[in-house]
Amino acid sequence: MIKKVIFSALIFIGIVLLVPTLLVTTGGSALEEFNEELPIMENTNTTVDEVEDESLNLVTQFEQVAVFRSGTEMIENVPLEEYIVGVVASEMPASYEMEALKAQALTARTYLIRQLLEGGDLNLPDGADVTDTELHQVFQNEAELEEAWGGDFEWKISRIRQAVYETEGQVITFEGEPITATFFSTSNGYTENSEEYWENEIPYLRSVESPWDTESPRYKDEREFTIDEIEARLQVTIHDDDLGKISSRTTGGRVAEVTIDGHTFSGREIREALELDSSDFTWDMIGGKVVIETRGWGHGVGMSQFGADGMAREGYSYEDIINYYYQGVTIEEAEALLVHYKHTDKPV
Repeated sequence: MIKKVIFSALIFIGIVLLVPTLLVTTGGSALEEFNEELPIMENTNTTVDEVEDESLNLVTQFEQVAVFRSGTEMIENVPLEEYIVGVVASEMPASYEMEALKAQALTARTYLIRQLLEGGDLNLPDGADVTDTELHQVFQNEAELEEAWGGDFEWKISRIRQAVYETEGQVITFEGEPITATFFSTSNGYTENSEEYWENEIPYLRSVESPWDTESPRYKDEREFTIDEIEARLQVTIHDDDLGKISSRTTGGRVAEVTIDGHTFSGREIREALELDSSDFTWDMIGGKVVIETRGWGHGVGMSQFGADGMAREGYSYEDIINYYYQGVTIEEAEALLVHYKHTDKPV
């Protein structure tokens, strides 16, 4: 019960704090550039028990997440941990190993807490904390999941609930702050440094090897385009079937820069313009068509979901998974964060 109390109180304090938003979302549920340091905790004589006591009056007011439902354009208030259930069920296959599902639960809960602490999201309707789309995190309620899963509903929801409630209240932090808990489906064998896909260098989002991903059904994909399609989408002219040159690659092996018709593009720009699975690609002219092969699925920054499942199948715990894909982080109870924010110079 205390865990739920503290977790609810954290949300209230986060909303009041209104940390400035620097996050830019593009093309997925990822959360990008916010990397501000919060003030260091000051010395104090206040005890954890006193903080807990002060939190008790907040329980009934702030234990719900206001989710803007894109289909109905209405706000649905969902109990916090039920919201995490709906996100994990929507973002990761229920058939994945339990430890991978637990790792996903931590990313979902950490993302929510960070979103609430930042506040002021201009993309949100009044009164909403998050949307149910990739702009924030995909969410489905129990009725929607039952309709989607049919006869598999009971065993799938049981696994998701176990993963969420066995990690209840746990969040991922770096130097006392909830992290930008980015994740994606499948890597090309390596994750990516944050600054090589987005703008900011974030110390815990470093490139690591993810060899499990080569077994993913989404590890490789191939698409064909006409020359006209490439020219229209990239606003270039292709001369004599010259597709240009991939001039550099990132630490994680994705395309860093490519030059076409005198224009230089990042791998991310090509991926988004052509709607490719990944920015790790090669291309060739075959039979008058542009054939593009990609490796991986997603932006590649943070936790690979297929890699997390692979680690879990080898016996690694969710703590191992989190600490592998997010470098130098700590898994904390929400109450530890509450104590931190309680004793900064931010108003409470």
